[in-house]
Amino acid sequence: MLIPARFSADEERAWVDAMLLRLAAGDKRRRPSDEQLLARAVDLSRRYLGGLANPASIAWVANQNSRWGSCTPADGTIRISARVKGMPPWVLDYVILHELTHLLQPGHGREFWSLLESYPRTERARGYLEGVAATAGLRWPEEVADVVTKA
Repeated sequence: MLIPARFSADEERAWVDAMLLRLAAGDKRRRPSDEQLLARAVDLSRRYLGGLANPASIAWVANQNSRWGSCTPADGTIRISARVKGMPPWVLDYVILHELTHLLQPGHGREFWSLLESYPRTERARGYLEGVAATAGLRWPEEVADVVTKA
């Protein structure tokens, strides 16, 4: 953090404290808690899936290295990779909606994509995630499935 040389020690402390608070507030917005994820998922389901997808729980996980998220339709649980933390909110919304849609359609068939396309930033978010995957040298998990099922 850069601070003007003319600041007194008190001004410096006040500036650092103010900036730390701003950074923490921004971090909290970009990295919601599990409870906030659940509230967000419920709202997204209502807005884009007619409230049909009802997750039992949704949580950040650190053990997903080849997926952005996953779900278990049998018990309604959704897990979001911690790698998504800090990405733009519309990307997180897409990942959550993708998993919510799996609660209604387990595979990546036409019905799945038809439901998910109700989110207006679907293609933009997919492009963002593809770019992140390419930059990190990760295999895009749905490359093969998309060619077969979206066409």
